[in-house]
This record gives sequence, structure tokens and C-alpha cells, in this order.
Amino acid sequence: MASESTVMAPICLVENEKEHLMVNPEAIKVLEAITHPVVVVAIVGMYRTGKSYLMNRLAGHNQGFQLGSTVRSQTKGIWMWCVTHPTKPNFTLVLLDTEGLGDVEKDDPKNDSWIFALSILLSSTFVYNSMGTINQQALEQLHYVTELTELIRAKSAKKSDEMDDSDEFVSFFPDFVWAVRDFILELKLDDQPITEDEYLENALKLIPGKNQKIRNANLPRECIRHFFPKRKCFVFDRPTKEKELLIHIEDLPEDQLDCNFQVQSKNFCSYIFANSKPKNLREGIIVTGKRLGTLVETYVSAINSGAVPCLENAVTTLAQLENSAAVQKAADHYSQHMAQQLRLPTEDLQELLDVHATCEREAIAVFMELSFKDDKREFQNDLMANEVLQIFLQSQDAIEKSILQSDKALTDGEKARAGTGQAERAAKEAAEKEQELLRQEQKKQQQKMEAQEKSYKENMAQLKEKMERERKNVIRDQEKKLEHKLKIQEEMLKEGFKNKCEAIGTEIHQLKKEIETSKTDTLLDGVLGDVLLLAAPDPFLKLAGAFLKVVNYKKK
Repeated sequence: MASESTVMAPICLVENEKEHLMVNPEAIKVLEAITHPVVVVAIVGMYRTGKSYLMNRLAGHNQGFQLGSTVRSQTKGIWMWCVTHPTKPNFTLVLLDTEGLGDVEKDDPKNDSWIFALSILLSSTFVYNSMGTINQQALEQLHYVTELTELIRAKSAKKSDEMDDSDEFVSFFPDFVWAVRDFILELKLDDQPITEDEYLENALKLIPGKNQKIRNANLPRECIRHFFPKRKCFVFDRPTKEKELLIHIEDLPEDQLDCNFQVQSKNFCSYIFANSKPKNLREGIIVTGKRLGTLVETYVSAINSGAVPCLENAVTTLAQLENSAAVQKAADHYSQHMAQQLRLPTEDLQELLDVHATCEREAIAVFMELSFKDDKREFQNDLMANEVLQIFLQSQDAIEKSILQSDKALTDGEKARAGTGQAERAAKEAAEKEQELLRQEQKKQQQKMEAQEKSYKENMAQLKEKMERERKNVIRDQEKKLEHKLKIQEEMLKEGFKNKCEAIGTEIHQLKKEIETSKTDTLLDGVLGDVLLLAAPDPFLKLAGAFLKVVNYKKK
């Protein structure tokens, strides 16, 4: 590996041995080393259609993903190539080359469906690669898209009849790119020139009629339009007219490729680099390489167990791992920065409490930045009562008890050596000293209470800010769905499908109500109140006191 975000060669991510899917642990290690956000581009299509060659060009190489020159499918499972993103600093481009669909040697057609579904779930841009033209046959070969409601679930559900939650797909599905290879037609409609995108959208128009044959023909069209709001089309000439050269195209210099193909492939790569978004999981949750590895393992595990891969369950699994790590990192940050103050001993409690406030604010910020989907604020509460800190406090209690025992032994010894008059004076001085210590203790308690109140306010301020961001992300997803529904409604109206238009109208009305509810939701105040109650008493303040005792003990 040349750097954090570059692996020098493709590696198998999901093995497909005897049509059983297995995650390659070595590939997961590669992903775990990538802390950058990832832009994931997956390509899917019938076998022997040049998918691997197109992905190699995205990687900037002629060779990489293995090409085949026979009728036998070359790629098995899902292969991954991680490269530094050519135009976006601090992003990693993850290319996924998939096993060809429709292999006649396969016994289980469901295996192809899972490869297709995994590609959808893992990618931020999904490239469908086909040959010739976009006609009815090409759409029929894309029947996998019509099965997605049975293969993917957005929300966890207890009953099988609740599985179709496809309205949610638009909020986390990738952008859709159709790559048409060996295209031989003119881009014209009614003798008028059209763009590649117009060619795709015209092919996706619904066929009028109500019989079963027409409904079946319209189903993939409807699914593509409903599931993928952002669509793009590229057509490619044949890379070379000479069959002999085509067989070993990976060895062919760029200047020997067809001129049109050179331009077309460069346009394709430029579009992918400029427009492919970082992978996200709804509500602003950005996927890093490490998170992508967890998603792969979670989805494949669900498939192998006979379940349907569920986004909500995957996010929950991811959040458990990430939030636990966020708690530890925040606690470590606090402990390390507080420990540094021991090198500069101070008897001033207020000074130490001020240092505590700074370290605590930084620790909370660390947690807030790294955590997500902590809806019940369980992990934030864990941060406020971390076991590591409790162990530290216990060790300081032992030191304090030792100090008190030493002081008591010293006082008893002085009394035994003193006479009656001296004993009276000593008793008076001890009483005065005790009163002074009591006043000092009361002052300390007041300072601690003020610091605790400040701590509560800091927690509330940062939590409120984070929850507001999360609410805005929810609203943004809802508005994205609304915009898409309105667009579909407009298209259905233009194409004369009034019944479908009315049905979408009902969905639009419901979605508008949901958006309004999200904007006026008062749940935030209740959650904040619960967090403040659960956060008290603040162990960080106890820790600050422990530090002060240790400092004073060292000075003695």
C-alpha cells in the first residue's frame, strides 16, 4: 500500500465460491486503514460486456481488474480497487468490479440478484453496463432492479408484509449511470438530435396500456425512475474495429483506440470524478473506508443468514462500534490533557476547575464529531461516567486515605508529647484550624457546584447544536424525496397516467405533513432535559478534585 488511500492492485472484496458469498478479511484490512471518506463506484452488467476495462480506465490504468477474452465469465464475486481520488483531495475512490450477470453456468439465479443488491447498497454511483442499445430486451435484462423491494429493506420490520419500504430508497440509493457499449445508432429522435441523457429518459417512458404484458414491460422503467432520482447516460463506440486487437485491448496503446471511444471514455471518467458523491447512509452519515468494511460484513452476514439486508440494522451496528470508539477517544483526550497539568502543580482549585472545563469541552467536541445515531444518548451518558475514569478516581481515593492516616498519626503523636497548657492551646488552634478548613471546604463545594452547572450548560449547548444538525439532515432527506415525487408526478401527468399521478399526489401530501412535523418537532427539549438529569453527578468534577489532592500531596 503506497499510502492510506491507495492500494496498488485490485483485491477480492466479496468472494463467490460455489455461489456462496464470503467477505475477504484481507480486503477489510485494506478498508480499515482508510480513514478518509470514500467515493464508491460500482459497475454491474451482463458478463463479457467490458465492465472491467471501463473500471480500469477510472483507475487510470489499462490493466488492473482482470479482463477475459473468452465466453467464460472472468470476474467472480466483487473485486475492489482503492485509489487516491484524482480530483478530490482527502477522498478515496473505491472501484467495485462485479461478477457478470446472467452467466449460463450458474445454478442459482438468486446469486446474481444478491450481487446486484450489494452493488446498490455499497456504492455512491452505480454504473449499469450493457451492449448495443437501450431497448425492451436491455430493460428486461435489468429485471434485477424490479426485485430490489424483496432484496433490500430501508427499515427493520417484524412482519414480512412490511418489507416493501421502497419509498425510502431514494434517500440512500446511489446515482445511476447507464453505460451503453458498442453503440451503433444515431442519437436522434424524430429526426432531431438528442443528448445521451434524453436518449435514456425517452427509453424510460412508460408504455400506454393496462394489460399484463405492458405492466411487466413498464415495471423496470418505473423502478429506475422511482429509485434513482439522478440518472446519467453514456454511449460508447467500439474501442477498435479490429477483432484481433479487441481480444487484447488492455495491451493496446491509447493512440490505437478508436477516436470516438477515446473522447467518450474521457468524458465518462471526467463525469464520474467530478459528480460522484461520497458514500453516505442518510441523514448526513458519511462513510469512511473503515465504515464501508463494516457495511460489507453486515450485509453479507444478513444474506448468508437468509435475512434481507437492512440499512437501519446496518447503521445500528455501525453506530454501536463507532460510538463506543468515540467515547473512548473523548475520555482519553480528557485524561491526557488533564494529566499534563500535573507537571505544573497548583493549589488553586478554581484554576484546576477552569482547566477541567476546557478539557471537558474539548472531550465533548471529540465525541460529538465522531458519534452518530446516539438517539437515546446512551453513549454520551457513558462518556459522563466512563469506567476508566472511575478506576482512576478509586486510585486517588487510596492516596487520599493514606494522607489522612499520616496526618492523624502525626497529630496524635504531638498530643502525647505536649503538656496540659500546651494541650489546651493545641486544642484551641486545632478548633480554629478546623473552622478554617470547613470554610475552605464550603468554598470548594461552591466552586464545584458552579463548575458542574457550567458543565451541564456546555453539554446542553453542544448536544443541542448536534441535534439541530441531525434534524436538518432529516428534513433535507425528506425534501429530497418530496422534490423527486413532484418530478415523477409532473412526468406522469405529461405522459397521460392520471391514476398514477393521483396516487403520487396522496404520497406528496403525506410527505409534506412529515416535513412540517420535523420542522416543528419539540422532542429536542425533552431529550436535552433527560440528558442533563442522567449526566449528574459529573464524574469529571470528581476527577478534577482528585487531581488537586494529588498535586497538593506531591507538593508536601
